[in-house]
Amino acid sequence: MPPSFARTVQHTIAIAQVDQILQGARARGLDCDALLRRAGIAPTLLGSHLARVTQAQYATLVVQLTRRMRDELWGLAGRPVPLGTFATGCRMLVRCETLGEALRQGARYAHQVLPDIGVHVQRHGGLVTLRIDTRQPPSAPLEYAQRSFMFFAFGLACWLVARRIPLQEVVYDRAVNVQRSEASRLFQAPVSAGRDWMGLRFESRWLDLPVVQSTESVEGFLRSVPGDLLVRYRDHTSLTERIRRVLRRHLHEELPSLEQVSASLAVTPQTLRRRLQREGQGFQAIKDSLRRDVAVEYLSRPDLTLIEIAERLGYSEASTFHRAFKAWTGLAPGAYRERYLARAQDAAAPSAEPQLAH
Repeated sequence: MPPSFARTVQHTIAIAQVDQILQGARARGLDCDALLRRAGIAPTLLGSHLARVTQAQYATLVVQLTRRMRDELWGLAGRPVPLGTFATGCRMLVRCETLGEALRQGARYAHQVLPDIGVHVQRHGGLVTLRIDTRQPPSAPLEYAQRSFMFFAFGLACWLVARRIPLQEVVYDRAVNVQRSEASRLFQAPVSAGRDWMGLRFESRWLDLPVVQSTESVEGFLRSVPGDLLVRYRDHTSLTERIRRVLRRHLHEELPSLEQVSASLAVTPQTLRRRLQREGQGFQAIKDSLRRDVAVEYLSRPDLTLIEIAERLGYSEASTFHRAFKAWTGLAPGAYRERYLARAQDAAAPSAEPQLAH
């Protein structure tokens, strides 16, 4: 039987996301290593551009930055966004009747509370664009603030209507390398770049969805943010996620080929390739990312030896696993584990459950 742990593994997050969210803290001279350790992240991982962290670690870092800087955009914008801004917006938007009304009112609210970011809801025929631009000259910190706002806005919109809103396109600015960006996986939609703004496009019919959340449910939602903002409404019916589930069942052995997975999903290999391309994914990349994500989780468990982890991932030789993990993350598995465990020993006692300020 394959280990049940592997069947529930979550996607990991690139260390580049950690590096970028710390830009404001660095500019203010804060002790970023201490912030990282409190979030369960070894500061030395920043030296490996391929390293990964868990969703829980990243979410905890967001909370630590928010509390330490008293700024809900973590020093990335020209002026701080006061604590409680997001919560106030959520409590206001649950009173809207439809998603369309919530988006329009949310855009007006953002205009009042975000000094450097502009939000516009534009409708053209059967498509709606949630456009996010800047009121200041572009900069690396401000660009990351835009992307973060887009992440939170989409997660909030999905929560308001209690379902994932299918996106037609994610628009990123010129600074984003579409081939290397993980936005396609995050938003589960094609990504384009080369504009001077960012945004999300979806069918206008979704504007008529009713807002089903209430003043009672918003408090529970705020306690869970940012940990499961998008995880809760991940499209588990997407082809990428379906393939990932099929592969999970075989992690302890040789993974199925594309042809075998195609047969199990009752589609031809050609159709599977074509549909994966539309989702911005490749079959080999899905296999590698699944094994990598499981390996990162397993390496945080001192009860498992490196040989046992290799076996659980289907590697007959520990040396093969060693080479694969180093190619994925830039670090040997032993070195990754040493940094993780050293961080665990140095970390301060965990604070309250991750949540944004109310």
